[in-house]
Amino acid sequence: MANATSFHPDFFLLKGIPGLENSHLLLSGLFFFMYILGVAANSILIVVISLHESLHQPMYIFLVMLAVGDLVLCSSPVPKTLSIFWFGSHEISFNGCLVQIFFIHFICMTESAILLALAYDRYIAICYPLAYVTKLTLSFVRTAVSVSVTRSVVIMIPVILLLWWLPYQDSNVIEHTYCEHMAMARLATASILANVIYGMIIIILTFVIDLFLIGLSYVSIIQAVMRLSTSDARHKTSSTCVSHLCVITLLYVPAFFSFIAHRIPHSHLPPYVHILVANLYVIVPPMLNPIIYGVRTKEIRQKAIKMFTGKITGYH
Repeated sequence: MANATSFHPDFFLLKGIPGLENSHLLLSGLFFFMYILGVAANSILIVVISLHESLHQPMYIFLVMLAVGDLVLCSSPVPKTLSIFWFGSHEISFNGCLVQIFFIHFICMTESAILLALAYDRYIAICYPLAYVTKLTLSFVRTAVSVSVTRSVVIMIPVILLLWWLPYQDSNVIEHTYCEHMAMARLATASILANVIYGMIIIILTFVIDLFLIGLSYVSIIQAVMRLSTSDARHKTSSTCVSHLCVITLLYVPAFFSFIAHRIPHSHLPPYVHILVANLYVIVPPMLNPIIYGVRTKEIRQKAIKMFTGKITGYH
């Protein structure tokens, strides 16, 4: 099974959801429905924004980046998860496991940075509306996206190298539906202290810092909204912020739960709870994010309705 020079197994076996084997078929139907809905909703959001020049503004470009990230996030683990449930296809190559880990964590970190950029966009739009055009330029958007992607790549390279250097000689069975950093590291026959410490550093350098800066932005935004003269003006101004806050909650709450769950003994938290949350984390946000923005953002909603009703009318 193992390569004598690297002590890497040729493949890992993804077990699925231990303790819920009898529910795999039922869960597969739920996961498949949410996955298809997520792919369709994100694709529609991308098409609507891409086809309408009036939506080629910083906020909507960030939403396109978020939608692209959601497509990659759910498409990295879900097809393999469904193949386990439907066809008993438990094998995944060693390199395939590393690739899956890279893309899942890379997208999560990049989306965190994009949500920070969206918070900055709302901060400037609400607190300094006259400066919006000069500060939120296409050059700024390109820089923000480039920095977000570069940061995620630089942070993920050590993760992959640390996993690559570990020897795996005793077991190649991962109790999960897809490859996770700590789930894979725990199979190693050497110390994984470096992986644990670096995992905590990643949380601090990405999610904690991003969430702190987002919080500072929203403190200023709330203060600015409270200074508006009428309740109608306050409602209109805070409308897109509510959508943003919903998406932030969908990203960060499961992420922090997963981080904490990895450090709770199985005697206190059944493994299937963590695995279920980890699966919902890569399916639910990609499914709901475009729906939240599509329904709550008037410009996107109107353009989508017009595009589809126009096509239906033209077809008939």
